[in-house]
Amino acid sequence: MINLVSDTVTKPTPGMLQAMMAAEVGDDVFGEDPTVNALEAKVAALFHKEAALFCPSGTMTNQIAIKVHTQPLDEVICDEYSHVYQYETGGYAYNSGVAINLIKGRHGKITAEQVEAAIKPEADWLPKSRLVVLENTCNKGGGSYYTLDEIRPISKLCWHRGLALHLDGARIFNALVETGETPQAVGEQFDSISICLSKGLGTPVGSVLIGTKAFIRQARRIRKVMGGGMRQAGYLAAAGIYALDHQVDRLKEDNERARTIGAVLEKMPYASEVRPVQTNILIFDVNPPYTAASFLEKLAAKGVKASPFGPQTVRFVTHLDFTEEMMERVIGVLKELE
Repeated sequence: MINLVSDTVTKPTPGMLQAMMAAEVGDDVFGEDPTVNALEAKVAALFHKEAALFCPSGTMTNQIAIKVHTQPLDEVICDEYSHVYQYETGGYAYNSGVAINLIKGRHGKITAEQVEAAIKPEADWLPKSRLVVLENTCNKGGGSYYTLDEIRPISKLCWHRGLALHLDGARIFNALVETGETPQAVGEQFDSISICLSKGLGTPVGSVLIGTKAFIRQARRIRKVMGGGMRQAGYLAAAGIYALDHQVDRLKEDNERARTIGAVLEKMPYASEVRPVQTNILIFDVNPPYTAASFLEKLAAKGVKASPFGPQTVRFVTHLDFTEEMMERVIGVLKELE
């Protein structure tokens, strides 16, 4: 079965497994795991931040960031497609007691003008606008990404208006291999960034949260109360170090394969709309009599697994374990369908 459900389905490569098995470990709750410490230092330096925190998941890093940046009765401003709103179980309310202020952007991306219009005035009956969250790349937006020229005006506005700016950078490296921009230049625009290692980078588990030393000091406490304190986590951190050293540049291949499949789908009569394919996520609608469910059944019968993204909408995600040969097979299957 060719699995295009997500880039989270990847398995560690032989080189990554070797690095994991050779890792030197300690107790990370006490700050004594040298491999975790090395990963955190590496990611912080890469994005020109003071400190970092290794966590089990991107949802946890996002939720910790929201908790540290806000107080109860504050609000978070983000696009309506944002992962922190769509796919984190309402954690902003549950964990932090904050409201959410949704902006209708374009393919999951918002502008400084939209953010400024969304900031609430001071009033007893209104939540306080406190944090802006951007997602790069945007999952539900079809892998859309912000460039630095699009981020800078938002960052400048947040600084002037006293709002914190957090980046859900779950697939940030998929964007950077397209723009050619540096992690350091991106890091300078944000107060905090969440980076997922277990998607395109291909590690089995883990995300990293970065920010100032004071921010990460508080984030460690929140990680603990959320149950995210890990012990000999260096075996997992070693996978992250390996991925950053060996598996970033190849993300360009994932993006290109998604675009190739997208170009084929645009010519298929059963595909009513193919969203712009910018990175490794491909979202498209199917025409009746197909539904997303019936279309996926057809694909599964031919050895291709994908995910529904709405009643008529399907998502493909290319990844480390999706090869050129698999892409050709998928294209063949798509051309066979009527």
